[in-house]
Amino acid sequence: MDKETKRELVISRINESIEVKKKLNPDDLVKASGIILNAIKNGHKVLFCGNGGSAADAQHFAAELVVRFKRERAAIPAIALSSDPSIVTATSNDYGYENVFARQVEAYGVEGDVLVAISTSGRSPNVNLAVKTAVDRGVKVIYLTGEREIEVEELCDLVIHVPSRDTARIQESHEMIGHIVLEMVEAEFAENG
Repeated sequence: MDKETKRELVISRINESIEVKKKLNPDDLVKASGIILNAIKNGHKVLFCGNGGSAADAQHFAAELVVRFKRERAAIPAIALSSDPSIVTATSNDYGYENVFARQVEAYGVEGDVLVAISTSGRSPNVNLAVKTAVDRGVKVIYLTGEREIEVEELCDLVIHVPSRDTARIQESHEMIGHIVLEMVEAEFAENG
């Protein structure tokens, strides 16, 4: 690939990413921030789960809440369910990989908490089983996914569909969604703490 072809590729991918993000519904992000803020104001926590790049997003978003994003404020309780290799491998070994997040939702999730489930395809059995377990426990569910309808759609309090089937564009949008939602949560939490 010559330099000009690479340059054209870069411009094309940037433009694709921008166009996908421009199609997101801002009201969905506002609603997500309200769900999370309501939970933490009432003494609850936020659980995050996802596989691969979505696991990295889950850890990233949990860290932004526990530590800080843009403002100095009290820590906000959040857990990325992909972060403990002993729990993930023990669950996989004893109960199967499809249970790695559901088992932790069972352990940590209480009524009033929020689960943020992240799957670019919406077809991850372990993420979807975590959603079902969360609903059974009275945990609210925000699901970040791509444009396809998901099998647990009707169980979720909010599904944010990124209007794309390209994994890279979906993941880029999920990161932006997370940052915007957490910025709103943090701002209001810091103001009203």
